[in-house]
This record gives sequence, structure tokens and C-alpha cells, in this order.
Amino acid sequence: MARYLKTGISEDAAAEADASVRATVEAIIQDIKSRGDAAVRDWSAKFDQWAPDDFRLDGQAIEAAYAALSPQTIDDIRFAQTQVRNFAQIQRDALRDVEVETLPGVVLGHKNLPVNSVGCYVPGGKYPLVASAHMSVVTAKVAGVKRIVSVAPPYQGAPNPAIVVAMHMAGADEIYCVGGVQAVAAMALGTSSIAPVDMIVGPGNAYVAEAKRQLFGRIGIDLLAGPTETLVIADDSVDGELCAADLLGQAEHGPNSPAVLLTNSEKLARDTLAEIDRQLTILPTAAIAGKAWADYGQVIVADSYEEMVTIADQIASEHVQVMTRDPDYFLTHMTNYGALFLGARTNVSYGDKVIGTNHTLPTRGNARFTGGLWVGKFIKTCTYQRVLTDEASVMIGEYCSRLCAIEGFAGHQEQADIRVRRYGKKEAA
Repeated sequence: MARYLKTGISEDAAAEADASVRATVEAIIQDIKSRGDAAVRDWSAKFDQWAPDDFRLDGQAIEAAYAALSPQTIDDIRFAQTQVRNFAQIQRDALRDVEVETLPGVVLGHKNLPVNSVGCYVPGGKYPLVASAHMSVVTAKVAGVKRIVSVAPPYQGAPNPAIVVAMHMAGADEIYCVGGVQAVAAMALGTSSIAPVDMIVGPGNAYVAEAKRQLFGRIGIDLLAGPTETLVIADDSVDGELCAADLLGQAEHGPNSPAVLLTNSEKLARDTLAEIDRQLTILPTAAIAGKAWADYGQVIVADSYEEMVTIADQIASEHVQVMTRDPDYFLTHMTNYGALFLGARTNVSYGDKVIGTNHTLPTRGNARFTGGLWVGKFIKTCTYQRVLTDEASVMIGEYCSRLCAIEGFAGHQEQADIRVRRYGKKEAA
């Protein structure tokens, strides 16, 4: 039986916060729907103290961003994008068009078609999340998206040079310095200065995630990526210092980022709790990470690997870091996770920044039914059919006619019957 040495805030308290976010987002979207660019500018001025005449960055602004970075930083961005691009291309190559004659004269197939336009949201208000440009823009480019719009909020009062360079190097066709709900709504609804897109992807805060949720249906989305979550699964093959570093490393994303330790060692659990207290005295981002740990941190002690798998699948965390003697046990048995990080040599930060897998992943239990952002999210698998002979059309038509009659669809039935008469010179049987 699992024992909880630490729990987070109640579900009711979390739900109350969600309700406030929903109302705020709805009001902003309605305003932008009514007033367009003027509303975008007003909300940007309110939230980001940023209201330029034109949110789109021109060539001169992009060149200035490159000039502001060291050659090392540019090389580092290039290296990370190469890893993301390579893995995205491997994934793209795994998707193939098919066409097969399933019956004599009946050909069925599908084509993998990229969506035509995508908006990529890159968070940058609290931290300039350069890596999100790689994850969204590079992956969309590999998928073959024709028009890629990329947006990020200002950072400390101006476009962040590293984000701008990363967007440009990744292949964005249009780059805007605007963030928050106003950016998402502008891309989804369209304004006089920003043409609407077909799909919006990328992580963001609770307001950005809620905006995507409310606008879904008008546009496609990748997933509802809420606050970052991490689950560390560990046994006594590792120590509390390592577990604490990995928990706090993700808790620093925001004050509502869940961080959970799941272990079969009570000693490791208590060592980790002590280490978290110690590391919070020296971590530069302790104000945020400490709040997240206080309100959303959990420590769970299970009796066995089997029970740990059961609990982990119930949590369905965005990131699952496995540091046990047999990490492949969890790869084999777990079914609900955004991404797995297997063994102590890797960690979530590698996946967040550079190793090549995508860091836009399902949160809030959504890993039960979806994976994260990948090249396939930008692809529509569209089917087609072709009937080559009169005989095949008649044969399928007779089956179709009888099946339509069962359902009472007379018009559907006539679509079949007319072909039986025309190509078979007879009435449908």
C-alpha cells in the first residue's frame, strides 16, 4: 500500500484557480474578435508593457538579434536544432503514403499531407524559452508546413535576441514579438496585420493553454500543455541529492508545476526531502521552485516496482524520469506518460533543451490518450478511393444498397443503385 509522505494542494483549490483563468481568457478573446489589432495592442500594453506600431519583426530587427549574440550561442542553437531536425526527419520518414487494391478493381489509399499554416507559440515572459522555437518551428518545417508564423512575448521590454535567432534559424516565415492570450487569439482569429493560421502549437502558461482550449475547433492545436509536470521514479540505486536536483529543476518552471517523487525506498524519500530543503537555500530560482514544491510537490513510497507502475500510470505525468536498477522495466510496463527519461545519465533538461526529442508534451493526465508534439501532429492522413471497373462498382454498389436500406437512407441507396443500373444494366439485388 502506497504511503504519501507529502501531498500538494487540494483539487478544489486548483479548480478555483482554473475558473478564474477561463473567465479572463474568454474576455480577451471576445475583445480581439471585436476590435482586432487595437485590442491586441491594448492587452499587450497591459500585460507586457509592449505596444509597438508593428508587432512583426523586419529584417533589420532580425539582423540586430544575431549581432547581439556570441558565435558560441549561435553555434549552440544550431547544434540543438540539428538534433531536433534529425529526429523529426526520422519520424517523418516513418510516415508513408499507401495505395493498395483491396478487392479486384477497388483501390484504397491515403496521403500524408502537411497542414498549410501553423502558428508556433514560444514562451518568453518569465524565462526566454529558446528551445520551444526548435521544438515547434523546426518540426513544422520538417513536416512540410508552407507558412510558419512564430510569436514570443517581449523579454525585459524587448524582443529576446536568442529567441528571435532561434525562430529565424528554424525557418519561421513570419516572426512577431507578442505573447499571451492576445498572440494566440490573433493567430487563430486573424487581424488586419496577422493572417489567421490553421493550427497553433507550443507550450505556454495557464492562460495560453486555456486560450488554445477555447479556440480549438476554429483552429487545430497540438495539445493542451499546462504547467510543467515531472515524476521521478527512483530506487536506492540513486541518492537524494540527484532526485532533489531533478525535481527542483522542473519545479522552477512555475509556482504551479507539479513535482512528484515515487520510490520504493523510504530512506531515499526522506533523504530527498532533506536535500530539497538544502538545495532551496542555494538555488537561484528557489522563490519559484520552492512555491511549486510547497503547493504541488508530492512524495510517494510504494512497496514494489509493480505498484510504482500502477501509480505512475494513474498520474500520467508529462515527464517521467526513471532512475532505478532496471529502468527498462518501466519502459516495458508503463503506458501513460508524455516522455520517458531512462537511467540516471539522462534527465528532463536534456529533453527540454537539446537531445532531439520534443519537449511539448501532454499534462494534466492527458498522456492517457495522447502523445506529445511530433512531426505527425502537423500531418493530415487523408484517404482516397478509386474504382477501376464496372464489375467492381456494381459489386460494391449492391452491398451498399442493401446496407443503406437497413439504415433508411434512401438518398444514399440511390447513389449506389444508379451505378448498379448504369454499370451493371440491372436493378440492385
